[in-house]
Amino acid sequence: MKFTEPYFTSKPRGLASRIRIVFFRMWGMRLGKRNRFEKGRVRSSYKIIIGNDNAFTAGYMLWPIEDNLDVPRIHIGSGNYFNRNLMIDACGLIVIGDNNMFGPDIYITDANHRFQPGLSSKELPMNIGRVTIGNNCWIGAKAVILKDVHLGDNCIVGAGAVVTRSFPAGSIIAGVPAKLIKQI
Repeated sequence: MKFTEPYFTSKPRGLASRIRIVFFRMWGMRLGKRNRFEKGRVRSSYKIIIGNDNAFTAGYMLWPIEDNLDVPRIHIGSGNYFNRNLMIDACGLIVIGDNNMFGPDIYITDANHRFQPGLSSKELPMNIGRVTIGNNCWIGAKAVILKDVHLGDNCIVGAGAVVTRSFPAGSIIAGVPAKLIKQI
């Protein structure tokens, strides 16, 4: 029984992933080879570009804005691993490089709401920016990466960090708001 269990539990998930990929491509997602998608949600898939060899575990949400522009809003390189409950919320552009690891419950956004006394936030336009995450980064569990952040290559973001500003390559950052802990 030990030897047959992986066959019966992994094969159906692999088939479901391949079916999702077929539909994502039909709906316009530009998608490379050997990607894996467990159960999650995707909106406006034609605004998403994904390279090769990425793994998206259960609960991901790839959420580009629904507008009339036919431009990419999410661009993901190759060789990335996204743990469960990832949310990429893109109104401008979010670019993720290659060979990154993302812990569970990560939130990445390139926009925020405006505030003006006497008006509801939903009545005001969003402040839209850009997020860039380099190559070979490690983003810890429950981290939040906000608008206009650029993380250079080989950065480490501690669990629970709220990243509100950019950091150069080789930065180890943590805290709320995130601060430089060490440069490697």
